[in-house]
This record gives sequence, structure tokens and C-alpha cells, in this order.
Amino acid sequence: MPWCEPCGRYLTPSSTKADGTCPTCGSDVEAQERRTNEHLEEERAPWHFKLLVVALIAYLAWRIVDLFV
Repeated sequence: MPWCEPCGRYLTPSSTKADGTCPTCGSDVEAQERRTNEHLEEERAPWHFKLLVVALIAYLAWRIVDLFV
């Protein structure tokens, strides 16, 4: 989805101009979308998500142990 950084809003593909610029400020929306996609590939899972996964695994392991005891 195209994002206009100067305006701070998402644009639908049909709301952009024919040349791929923002109708409000005129900045190039498609080039910014490509930069955003490249940045998303470098993102990693946040630390609190990893902590939640570890806590879930520990809880399920304890429930399995408790099942057989």
C-alpha cells in the first residue's frame, strides 16, 4: 500500500496520480514504498515476542510433565 511520508497517510493505488505521485504534496509515493519494503525485510521480531514464545513453551512443557505425574 502506498505511503506518503510528508503527508503521513496511506493512499490507495487509485487515489495517486497517474505518474505515481501524491495528489496533495506531489512527492513520489512508489519510491518511498520500495524503501519501506526494503526496511521491512531487515526487521526482526521484538524482544517481548520472543519472551512470550519462551514463556509459552515453558508453560506447555510444565503442563505435559504435570500430565504424567
